[in-house]
Amino acid sequence: MNAYQTTLTIGRSLDGVFQKLIRVADWWTKDFKGGSDALGDEFIIHHPGAHYAKHKVVEFVPRQKLVWLVTESKLDWLKDPDEWTGTKMVFELKPGQLIFTHEGLTPEKESYERCSQGWDLVIHQHLTNFIINNQTI
Repeated sequence: MNAYQTTLTIGRSLDGVFQKLIRVADWWTKDFKGGSDALGDEFIIHHPGAHYAKHKVVEFVPRQKLVWLVTESKLDWLKDPDEWTGTKMVFELKPGQLIFTHEGLTPEKESYERCSQGWDLVIHQHLTNFIINNQTI
């Protein structure tokens, strides 16, 4: 698959981690509108002049898995600004681990390097700090 993937080792309860994941505005960005805590919810992340993405919660299995489908996107800095459209952000929970995969974000994509660096920051710093220290962004 070669999609961007990273794993966090976190000694927290699966329920506790899942509850933190669904609070997107506390760990990803304050540029958040909509809902993310139920199947079918939709939300928008919008950084004017740089990034717009509309997400739909397409899988919601408490303590196990959360999947967001990008239904619309515009990354202004790309030749193909809707490159994220149709990709999925997948969060899989296992005892002591959180595995994040951005399905569709592959090395062949123009956005791969920059977005991989962004995900490294968001997942390894922002999300980890929120889960472990309850530190919001």
